[in-house]
Amino acid sequence: MNKTIGYAAHSATAPLELFPFDRREPLATDVEVDILYCGVCHSDLHTARSEWPGTVYPVIPGHEIVGRVSRVGGMVRSFAVGDLAAVGCMVDSCGTCPECHDGLEQYCQSGAILTYNSPDKHTGGVTYGGYSKRIVVDERFVVRVPGNLSLPGVAPLLCAGITTYSPLRHWGVRRGKKAGIVGLGGLGHMGLKFADAFGAHVVLFTSSPGKEADARRLGADDVVISGNPDAMKRHAGSFDFILDTVSVPHDLDALLSLLNRDGTLCLVGAPSQPHPSPAAFNLILKRRQIAGSLIGGIRETQEMLDFCAEHGITSDIELIRMQDINVAYGRMLKSDVKYRFVIDMASLEPVS
Repeated sequence: MNKTIGYAAHSATAPLELFPFDRREPLATDVEVDILYCGVCHSDLHTARSEWPGTVYPVIPGHEIVGRVSRVGGMVRSFAVGDLAAVGCMVDSCGTCPECHDGLEQYCQSGAILTYNSPDKHTGGVTYGGYSKRIVVDERFVVRVPGNLSLPGVAPLLCAGITTYSPLRHWGVRRGKKAGIVGLGGLGHMGLKFADAFGAHVVLFTSSPGKEADARRLGADDVVISGNPDAMKRHAGSFDFILDTVSVPHDLDALLSLLNRDGTLCLVGAPSQPHPSPAAFNLILKRRQIAGSLIGGIRETQEMLDFCAEHGITSDIELIRMQDINVAYGRMLKSDVKYRFVIDMASLEPVS
């Protein structure tokens, strides 16, 4: 077996701690990646603390993985030892359904195999994520990292980046369009960067007046305080697209009223409780729609990384040691990070 170490939670109330475990030896189409950096996503915290159903313990979170290829299987053609590589939220899918054939593995009809806490057909247990020294993944789910980008800032692109890039691309956000981003956090700050790079007129909606300067630095043309009715009314019926990144229940009608005819409100934040139901007439009278989006497929993730390389886009991050992950979780709950924690995996060493 391929012995390694990581940081795992052993219960919903236990802190993450050092955990030795086994990876599989690389199979014919596998790529082994020595992990250099791993982003910290709010999904990691939700899973570790069993705030979403189905956590299997011990759980090793982490699905924003950047590293260097250390071994490849005999049939691998896309990667060689020494290449920079990345792994995002998925490590497998059925490969045969229409969604997989369309490069939309995240919507696999059999259910995509997630990077952690998913059934692992190779071990019979569950998958273990990127808070670890190395990972072994089929080459179909590994993407190439452009060499001109700062590697720590690349890590969050594998989740926060693709989660915002994919819907902005899908709904045609571009020059001549007016796009809103709701919330300025790990997702929202990437939404601002991408919408600005696509050429749209970009407006941030936030409940925090102190975020205006940072929002403009990140690409916002305007900032609206969502609790100010007059400020909201000035933008009524003017947006082509609004990306809602907020992960707590809130009033969607206030946002729907900002859309023009055929405008779309897309939800990517995942609250643990439902949003209040919007008024039907707010949708009917302008043919507005509420939609959702889940990360992106592997092909689109590579497209996103290449776009980032072309435009010099990475995530704004705070680099931490693996040993500080529990402190980082506490700070993340208080939104005390601009805008994503990333673990320097060189800090992960066994306790002597």
